[in-house]
Amino acid sequence: MAERITAPKGTYDILPQDQPVRRWLVACAEEIFRRYGYGRLDTPMFEETRLFARGVGESTDIVRKEMYTFADMGGRSMTLRPEGTASAARAYVEHGMHTWPQPVKLWYHWPMFRYESPQSGRYRQHWQFGIEAFGSDSPMLDAEVIGVLAALYDHIGLAQVELRLNSMGCRECRPAYAAELRRFLEVHAPALCPECRARTRLNPLRTFDCKVEGCRAVMVGAPRLTDSLCPACAEHHTAVQTYLGLQGIAFVSDHRLVRGMDYYTRTTFEFQSAILGAQAGVGGGGRYDNLVEAIGGPPTPGVGFGTGVERILLALTRSRQDLPEGRGPAAYLVALTEAAREAAFVLAHDLRRQGAAADLDFLGRSVKGQMKQAARSRAKFAAIIGDDELAGGTITLKRLSTGQEERLPRIDAIARIVEAERDGA
Repeated sequence: MAERITAPKGTYDILPQDQPVRRWLVACAEEIFRRYGYGRLDTPMFEETRLFARGVGESTDIVRKEMYTFADMGGRSMTLRPEGTASAARAYVEHGMHTWPQPVKLWYHWPMFRYESPQSGRYRQHWQFGIEAFGSDSPMLDAEVIGVLAALYDHIGLAQVELRLNSMGCRECRPAYAAELRRFLEVHAPALCPECRARTRLNPLRTFDCKVEGCRAVMVGAPRLTDSLCPACAEHHTAVQTYLGLQGIAFVSDHRLVRGMDYYTRTTFEFQSAILGAQAGVGGGGRYDNLVEAIGGPPTPGVGFGTGVERILLALTRSRQDLPEGRGPAAYLVALTEAAREAAFVLAHDLRRQGAAADLDFLGRSVKGQMKQAARSRAKFAAIIGDDELAGGTITLKRLSTGQEERLPRIDAIARIVEAERDGA
């Protein structure tokens, strides 16, 4: 026997029974994004590596450790998309969206790829919803973006969600803070892990991301960026909080929240769900006013978020018992005799052409086996054809939810099944 081939570590297959809840979630997200005026964007699954190196930041863990990068046949360095914002910004620049009415509001549902340790609800290939709003530096837009994600979580019934909020400052105030933080970290260097000692040199704000307990203990006493904001950033941060209040959105201030990309400025936020345990993050984002310019576009402010589909589904399955399971066929066709199998095949064809889902037996099952399969398929009707039905041009319909049977002329039985399909009954 040949060696069995399995899916790559950190990836997974989405099976037919998993699809209904995912389709429902995508439909819910699309409806929420539509209400807020966001239009769908799709970009290539891979981009030039320099887009992420320049946009996300060469000092980030994503660029240094987690990207799937390869040389194409032309010798160009390409990378499977690890996050969505840089790709959306590239599309904004490439298609001249700065000439469109601003802000340009986009949403996406894309697969992302990161070489990281697989964990519960975290995979090396995963899906994200995201929105990006380019062209306005208004704190009201920050609050709207946060409100979109809050509305999505509320719409799908995601429980025990808490918003954490911070400000990363700007190019005017952050350098002085970074220098102060670096001095603090150098004093406490013996207590830091090797990775955080390297981060102290490369980008000291990244030390807030460390999960090592010793480093986290050190960072409790670290200086707070929000205490060093310039007047403009402080005013922006206060205004964001005001507009969150106008939407009735509660939040917790968290000075350690820096997110994982270098492009963030001012507002950063993350929604966490206690249902997910220690790795509680379910979605977040922030403002990135320098990103478009960094990848070759005109100076353009922006703000957005990303939220992992698998993280959402994991939280939902732990908190809800009523998630969509999908619909079975309108009818499962049961042939009582061998002569009836051809008639069942033709009936299935006619039903499908009229818009009704229909299935039938292809394994030569007994009548009892076909009826069991009809129940497993969650069909509304078992459409039964035997010698009597063939002779009389009729079909016996059995509603599987009640056991009620009714023999009808073939044309009436088809109409009944098609009607049930359309009504969802």
